[in-house]
Amino acid sequence: MNVPGRRIVAVLTCFNRKALTLACLEALEVAARHAGVELSAIVVDDASPDGTGAAVRERFAWVEVIDGPGDLFWNRGMHRGFGRALQRDATHYLWINDDTHLVPQALTMLLSQADTLHRVQGRPSIVVGATAERGSGTITYGGRVASSRWRPFRYRLVYNEREPVPCVAMEGNCVLIPREVAQRIGNLDPTFEHAMGDTDYGLRARAAGFGLYVAAGVVGYCSTNPVGGTYFDTSLPLARRWRLIRSRKGLPVRSWLHFSRRHGGFMWPVHFAWPYAKVLLSGLRPRASVAAPGARSSSAG
Repeated sequence: MNVPGRRIVAVLTCFNRKALTLACLEALEVAARHAGVELSAIVVDDASPDGTGAAVRERFAWVEVIDGPGDLFWNRGMHRGFGRALQRDATHYLWINDDTHLVPQALTMLLSQADTLHRVQGRPSIVVGATAERGSGTITYGGRVASSRWRPFRYRLVYNEREPVPCVAMEGNCVLIPREVAQRIGNLDPTFEHAMGDTDYGLRARAAGFGLYVAAGVVGYCSTNPVGGTYFDTSLPLARRWRLIRSRKGLPVRSWLHFSRRHGGFMWPVHFAWPYAKVLLSGLRPRASVAAPGARSSSAG
């Protein structure tokens, strides 16, 4: 079904993945044409040495490229891009990762389900698109729920092929945000250095009374990040894992402290300390082989 009158501004940030970024934008263009919507996009190119920004400018006239200084990483790059997007007149905003390849029906699916949820719930909802691994069809990214009340930051993926399902946390690989939600919640929080900003945004939206749902059906393909070489990799020496967990792509102390205080309730000091303690305690055990790759968790638990 086409949805004329809809104006979508897509936002993505990229670094040194020219082929993936171009493929992402090509698939996005096809999905917008299939849905019959007006599309524009903002790409934050964080000083890619492979010429990603120049290639995007040359190929896609409907995309505005913002040049970053090279130290933005995901959240601060998205903060810069989404801030520009919020200045535009749009009915919806779309967050998308540059390694996400949408299926042609993706935007049609997301918009249709967002409309239905708004009509049934009486409120606008953020709709998260689930992505899958090519070949196996295993769900890789999307929306999550807490595994238990005692570990509220340990999230597991939720998905239903036939109907949208509520979630409490979201991953920013493919997220459709109605204008009403964006106007109320605003931009991503730039306190977060790389990760956590997407999860924080979804939690803030729910606290403000908006819905948060994972759309039915797979909207595209995106492979999971490998566990090897990260602080989850228990085959690495403890000293290296300790450096990794405190790095920007791990669980940097300032970001994690901000997240824990904002969303952890009166038990926030325990939730804050636990992932660091877990890494240190693991140093008392013999080294294990590297864990099998799996879907990224928004938790540190």
